[in-house]
Amino acid sequence: MKRAVSVLALVSCLSLLAACGTPGPAATGEIEIRSGVVEQINATEIKSNHELGVGAILGGLAGAGLGSLIGAGTGRDVAIAAGAIAGAVGGNYTQREYFARPQPAQQVFVRLDSGVLVSITQPTNPALQQGQKVLIEGSGSSARVVPKT
Repeated sequence: MKRAVSVLALVSCLSLLAACGTPGPAATGEIEIRSGVVEQINATEIKSNHELGVGAILGGLAGAGLGSLIGAGTGRDVAIAAGAIAGAVGGNYTQREYFARPQPAQQVFVRLDSGVLVSITQPTNPALQQGQKVLIEGSGSSARVVPKT
């Protein structure tokens, strides 16, 4: 009986999790493409694509690993905790100072064939020029302006 209840609970949880995911255009392999002409290009900066917190997590794990090599008993537990804290602080600092610096980018204003003006901020693409015919691939934060060939 306990096994049947456990299996039923597991199936219910998996069903709920599966219902939460909705496939979007990326899941179906479709990419929206629009065409237009570049009206203006401005130099700007964008945040790095490094995930925040990864440095702290990796530093904490490394610190805890090193702390486990010290002492025995309660002293070892204290060394593990201190190592984890020091490693997390150091990893967070390292990521922020060396990997999370802004990257050069460009804000491209494109007048679509439909007459709508669209602004897209993306990494610098030296092939783009004002007055050039372009394609806009994708949508939202993943949209990119590329020269029309």
